[in-house]
Amino acid sequence: MDPDKMKLLYPRSRYYGQFSPATLMFNDNLQQFAHQVGYISGLHTGGKLSDAEAIQKIDQLWQALNRSKEQLGLDA
Repeated sequence: MDPDKMKLLYPRSRYYGQFSPATLMFNDNLQQFAHQVGYISGLHTGGKLSDAEAIQKIDQLWQALNRSKEQLGLDA
């Protein structure tokens, strides 16, 4: 895909927290989570997903984000 399209569809914000590879990776996972929730919300608002489907998809994303946090050792 064209890099300009990638920047438009998947914008990334700079990380300002305390640096470690784990926190940087979690930040990336968190940004992906936020983008995907935005897409799901748009599909729900546009009538392409039911309430139950949207909730289920967001819950799955949330569980995956929590697993990544645990695997990166950021449980604290």
